[in-house]
Parts: sequence; structure tokens; C-alpha cells
Amino acid sequence: MLQQRARKARDGAYRIRCLILLRLDAGATPARIAEELQVARSTISRIRSRFLAEGLACLRDHRSHNGQRKVSAAHRRRLEQLLDASPQDFGWARPTWTRELLALQLERDTGLRLSVGHIGRLLRAMGARRKRPRPVVRCPWPKARERRRIGAIRKLICSLPRDEIAFYVDEMDVDLNPRLGLDWMRRGRQKRVLTPGNNQKRYVAGALTIGSGKLTWAFGARKSSDLFIAALATLLRRYRRYRRLHVIVDNFGIHTSKKTRAFVEAAGGKLVLHFLPPYAPQYNRIERVWKQVHDNVTRNHRCASIDQLVEEVDDCLEALSPYPGSSASLRPVVSSPVADSGSAI
Repeated sequence: MLQQRARKARDGAYRIRCLILLRLDAGATPARIAEELQVARSTISRIRSRFLAEGLACLRDHRSHNGQRKVSAAHRRRLEQLLDASPQDFGWARPTWTRELLALQLERDTGLRLSVGHIGRLLRAMGARRKRPRPVVRCPWPKARERRRIGAIRKLICSLPRDEIAFYVDEMDVDLNPRLGLDWMRRGRQKRVLTPGNNQKRYVAGALTIGSGKLTWAFGARKSSDLFIAALATLLRRYRRYRRLHVIVDNFGIHTSKKTRAFVEAAGGKLVLHFLPPYAPQYNRIERVWKQVHDNVTRNHRCASIDQLVEEVDDCLEALSPYPGSSASLRPVVSSPVADSGSAI
């Protein structure tokens, strides 16, 4: 009968208990059974004692009488809320969470006392992990002013005449010293990224055409007004059939310099610059293009020279144009840990 139960058992632990009793009945020693079934000798002793006291009832899972689970859905939701906040929000001096501190705060909020190990299991079940936060700079403008500026730019984009066109424009650094990024590695084997020692830099100014998604760019040795002007001049040549070109940029100094203002004035009203709120890169959709370039070229790269790296960046931009999902919306750009598909948000 035990052999039949062991064959039909879907629960692996139940099957192991049946096999332990069968091997004991056959005269095998606990040490031999432990080696054959890869279980602890204490498990064999416990099963034998329960069989002598309970008979075949020892095969059932005794945890079924433990009562209700201590951790409910409400406790898990509270733990998620704690992870989204800082310990200092609850009066603790420490700025980062530990499992011990989470256990203390959860007990304070719900009255449920859990061990550090139990907290760790809950965190793993939730998919939580320790990682570095993303630094951000808060826009110094009042929220109302920020919303008005974004609303005005959105209205401009949505009401462009046929003979006018708009672009998102920004600059990106190209460093010979590789940016480090995540990669798959075998356990115990950490890949190495060779650094040149003395870093060399180039810069690219790019423009993302709103609607068509076409990319226009120019390289330079310095991140100066000349680089931005070179990108504007390229736009003027490429889109000369349009009466007016609207350029959406941030408040970086090269966009507001005297040299840049003089070039814009010399264009005779054909160029109009529209400035985003300060410290608001999430509204500039060309940031998604730069992320693609870093993910596909500059992170962990193996280029031996800056010219080779610039060539690869140029090839990547060529492949990304037209960039998909370049609709007229001006919603914030949301970064993702996975490769960006380029779809509209």
C-alpha cells in the first residue's frame, strides 16, 4: 500500500515520507536512507517516531494544523508602502531600510512580529531587491508655472500649420572611457571592461522630428554654442521648404548664449526656440534616443579609439532614424531597466 501511495503522490514531501517508511521496513539504517534519499537523519527519526505514535497518519503534512497564516494581504501591502517611503518618514534616524528595521516598523504599524528571515522571504516573494536610487533634481519653478509651460508647448505641437515643423533637440556626451552597464555573467565570473586611462570625449547634438521621427545630428569636439549652431544649421538646410522651425530645448547655457541668439536672429524668424522648464529632461523625447545609443553602443564598449566610437554612434543613429513612437504628445519620458522599444508612452 505504501508503494502505491508513493507512486501516486503528487506532493514530493509526501512521497519522501512514504519511501522512508518503506526503507525502514526493509531494514535499512537511517544513515543509508539519508544518503539514498538526500534527507537529514533527523527527518528519518521524526518520521519513525510519528509512525510509532500515529500509524499511517504520520504521512500527512502536520503544518495543516498550524492555523491561519500570520502574514495577510494587508501586511504585504503595508510592506510595499514602507519600501516606497524612507525610514525617516516614520521617525527613524537611518535613511535606508534594513530587514531588521522593516520588521520593527511593520510590528509598530500592524502589531505583527516577524523574524528577519521571514521579512527576507517576503521581500523575495515581492520581487524587491536592493539597488541604487536614481538621482533627480527638482524643478525650481512652482508646479503651476511648470504646467503652463508644458501646456503651451503641447498646444504649439498639436496646432502646427502645414508649413511649420517642430523638433526635440539635445546634446549627448560620447566618452572613450566606457559607461558601465548590466550584462549577463556566469556565477563567480565577473566580466572586465578595459578603460583607456586617459579619457577622450566627443559630443553629438541631435534633433528628433516630431511626427516623422527622423533624426538629424552633428558631432563636435566641444559642447559649445558652435555644436548647437551646427545642429540648427543642419536643420535649416534639411527643412528649408518649411516656413518656420520650432526647436524645443532645455535651459543649458549653449542654447541661450549670445552666439546662439545671434544665429537665431540671423535666420530671420525661421528658427524659434522653445525652452522646457529647468531640470525637466523627462519631457524631452530625444532622451529616449540617447538611452538607445548608450544601451547599444557606449555601455561596456570595446572601441580602441574615439574615432571608432564616434563612427559606431553615427551608425546607431542612422539605424534608429526614423525613430518609432515620435508622436506629438509631450508626456514625461519614463526610463525602464529593459531595452527601450521606442513605443509611444
